[in-house]
Amino acid sequence: MSRNVEVKAKIDNFNEFLVKCEELSQSVGEIIKQEDYFYNSSNGRLKLRNIEGRKSELISYVRPDDDKPKLSEYDKCDVHNSDELNKVLSRALGVCGVVKKTRHLFLIGQTRIHVDQVTGLGSFMELEVVLSKTQTIEDGQKIANELMEKLSVNSGQLISVAYVDLLKTKFDS
Repeated sequence: MSRNVEVKAKIDNFNEFLVKCEELSQSVGEIIKQEDYFYNSSNGRLKLRNIEGRKSELISYVRPDDDKPKLSEYDKCDVHNSDELNKVLSRALGVCGVVKKTRHLFLIGQTRIHVDQVTGLGSFMELEVVLSKTQTIEDGQKIANELMEKLSVNSGQLISVAYVDLLKTKFDS
């Protein structure tokens, strides 16, 4: 199982935040279009991620709903026939939500910065500090907190749940 420390936040000015990420990473980043199908799961979350122009991925992860940098444990595998797998998983488990987003990916050291435009929700950022086998959760939290400070992300912007949960809340209201 792989591990990272994650934090997610709502951002107000998408373009301004992109410029900060470009400056910090000294790159223009990479644009990735994704569509995630979330399935009912009794243990964590299970999603099939379709990525425009790339192989799809099946990802299982366990992460607490907390608005501070937190540990996420995950497994993923490449999928060669996502349409058929989606049919099987939909029938067996049921789909609990679909998230469509355009992601701008930036890399800084061992951290992936995602700047996302999520259909129906708006603009967000995620930090994923990929932990080595010898690093602790506290090591990852320290890195995440330092990057949040450099990116001017404050505690009032932090979000505790996944995009799929935000979409459910929005449409259940």
